[in-house]
Amino acid sequence: MKSSIKAALVMTATLSAPVLAEQSGVSFDHKDWEVVCDNTLTCRAAGYSAEEEATGSVLITRKAGPDTPVTVDVVLAEMDADETTQQAKLSLWIDGKSQGEIATEDNDSWRLSDAQAHSMIDAVKGSGKVEFKGGAKPFVLSGDGAYAVLLKFDDVQGRVGTPGALSKKGDKAESSVTPAVAAPVIQAVEVKGGEDRTLTKAETAALKPRLLAALTSGNECDRLVSPQEPVIDGDNDITLTPLDGKHALISTLCWRGAYNEGYGYWVVDKALKGTPQFITNSASDYSDGVISLGQRGRGIGDCWASAEWVWDGETFRKSSESTSGMCRYVRAGGTWDLPEFVSEVKEAK
Repeated sequence: MKSSIKAALVMTATLSAPVLAEQSGVSFDHKDWEVVCDNTLTCRAAGYSAEEEATGSVLITRKAGPDTPVTVDVVLAEMDADETTQQAKLSLWIDGKSQGEIATEDNDSWRLSDAQAHSMIDAVKGSGKVEFKGGAKPFVLSGDGAYAVLLKFDDVQGRVGTPGALSKKGDKAESSVTPAVAAPVIQAVEVKGGEDRTLTKAETAALKPRLLAALTSGNECDRLVSPQEPVIDGDNDITLTPLDGKHALISTLCWRGAYNEGYGYWVVDKALKGTPQFITNSASDYSDGVISLGQRGRGIGDCWASAEWVWDGETFRKSSESTSGMCRYVRAGGTWDLPEFVSEVKEAK
């Protein structure tokens, strides 16, 4: 993937609009575990089977704040599964002892009871063997990286040393736990534009230097810098989409890789005279006031990054940002939804 898309999956550094960038969340991974905490401080930790044996994954979810409950969901690997196979009756085993059958959920997943969840967490952060039986083959949950990830989980939520910590428990008052942060509210505004059009050569020559100058540190638009012979007609075009009586959206292809491509988007005044507002260089599409991103981490499509930006009448504000977890051959389309940024979007009036 392009360098603008981070590590294993990877969300781009370009996912936030610098004009109105809200604080994004925190992500951390170690060996077979990862944690993503969004901007409200809800954290989600995903653990996997060993990489050479893709059999399943678990997801630990907890909202911020004192005394909040912990949920643990389980999925089995199904990249090669027969679609006609019925959902298995899954049971949890720890150190060779059954902890009982696990309740089924929608979408071929299972949810542990509170007792099962805490037993699983205690075992996996230590030296216990955690196994899920009932599928085509047992799913052995790797403990490699679990303690480090759970410690980061607790650190972000201010739980280290409290009775409710997942990692280091202690006698600090539960009331000391960091409260949840409210999600930002975005009032979407209806787009009142017209038809897209391709900029003329004269318009392109005048605007192109200002588009490049608006790019923020670490964000590039290679094909705008050095136009290439188009593989597809229109690759090198710069398109203008009216948004309202004053604003327009500019877009052009910035890069293309083996199985992803990224479009650059800028907000400009309709007269093309002012300073463009850079939004992203890795978007996939625009429609009805929403810029969207969907990038796969590798060709088989078992891991994805996604994001959206919503038109608020002045700029496009980031409204969501997430990944689907590690590229571990667990599920087509990705294993989980791990938000790094969430918001409340109010529909256009």
